[in-house]
Order: sequence, then structure tokens, then C-alpha cells
Amino acid sequence: MGPEYLIAAVVSVVLTVALELGLLRTGLFRRPAYWLTLAIVFAFQVPVDGWLTKLSAPVVHYAPAAISGVRVPWDIPVEDFLFGFSLITLTLLLWERARTRKAV
Repeated sequence: MGPEYLIAAVVSVVLTVALELGLLRTGLFRRPAYWLTLAIVFAFQVPVDGWLTKLSAPVVHYAPAAISGVRVPWDIPVEDFLFGFSLITLTLLLWERARTRKAV
């Protein structure tokens, strides 16, 4: 078994960024409101994900071979933040694309 979760998380970020820069071109990454949104999401993700993945009493278990082993803060696998970025960003990109198409 290899680092599937790590690979999937990294690929999700690369594809999301490539979609914005190469196809959608919404300008989302240039907006302070987008970065504020990510900060708010991560501020809520940290306590919840920290509780779910804490090594002392985890609710969610990861196969050690499937993740990088990097955990910050409170034992949260870094892959969770990568997927969080992709999920939020892709949702906002598609929402923005739909909004601009409707306006035309």
C-alpha cells in the first residue's frame, strides 16, 4: 500500500489550481475575500478535525502508509488541509463560473 491519500490530496490541489488558471480564469485567487473565506474555513476545520484525528483518541483512523505522516496542528494530517483547500476552492470556482454565465 502506498501514500494514496497524500497523492490524491496533492493531485486535487494541482487540478483545482490548474482549472482556475488554465480554463475558468475567474480571478478568485486575486480576491482578498477568497483568502478570508479560506482562513475562516480553516479556523473551524482545526478544532473539528483536530478532535477527529487526535492521536490520543482518534475518531478517524488513517493507514500510516496512506498519509505523509506530517500532522499540524493537533495531529491533523496535512492532507486534510489540502483536500479542504480543493473542496472549498472548487466549489467557489464553479459557483463563480455559474454566476458569470447567468449574467451574460
